[in-house]
Amino acid sequence: MAIINQKGGVGKSTTAINLSAALGEMGKQVLLVDLDPQGNSSSGLGVEKSQVQNCIYDVLLNDVPVEEVIIPDVCEGFDLVPATINLAGAEVELVSEMARENRLKDAIGALRGKYDYIFIDCPPSLGLLTVNALVAADKLLIPIQCEFYALEGVTKLLDSMKRVKTRLNPTLDIYGVLMTMYDGRTTLSRQVVEEVRSYFGRLVFETLIPRTVKLSEAPSFGQPITLYDPSGKGAQSYMSLAKEVIARG
Repeated sequence: MAIINQKGGVGKSTTAINLSAALGEMGKQVLLVDLDPQGNSSSGLGVEKSQVQNCIYDVLLNDVPVEEVIIPDVCEGFDLVPATINLAGAEVELVSEMARENRLKDAIGALRGKYDYIFIDCPPSLGLLTVNALVAADKLLIPIQCEFYALEGVTKLLDSMKRVKTRLNPTLDIYGVLMTMYDGRTTLSRQVVEEVRSYFGRLVFETLIPRTVKLSEAPSFGQPITLYDPSGKGAQSYMSLAKEVIARG
């Protein structure tokens, strides 16, 4: 499942980390693939990127087996394929590679069946790395921030999805749409949720992820919210989302 939206700052990495951790706590085996050159999912889980010998870049471009790159048990039931700044060059280097759109799919294909869920944290762009995620994934999870212009840009993402679906990955579909940074005190947040629900219908998760200080703080302590503030609103909302994900199958 690719966690994807080409807008930055909508809560992709926050969702990737915390949904993975919540599912891990519920007894699921989860792998998170950090495909963003900023490596926020990796640093948000306390991975010292300067100490990482091989990352997803080496899997995509140097044919290093993905099993050699996995960092096991970053949390309960939860493994990570890290990203480092090396990945920033991958967009350019992939252009001249054979079967460039299939690199990620080929690399992680062998892991199917070993995990209950494999999540791909995508970069905030629609470049070749994101196309690799679209080809590798069965489904998309789209976080949308509760703010003006929330749906702007999503149409571009849906166009990209349709093109990939037509040419490269016919099984690709939207799994769910997640409303993030929700503030129930503001009319704007409520209006955006209504607007997104009228557009996507039942694809929108019931769970709303609130805007909380603790959710913003947790990555700087290298912990998911379920460990950093387990009784807070942020942790409860991601546990609730994990239940919805399990229920959707």
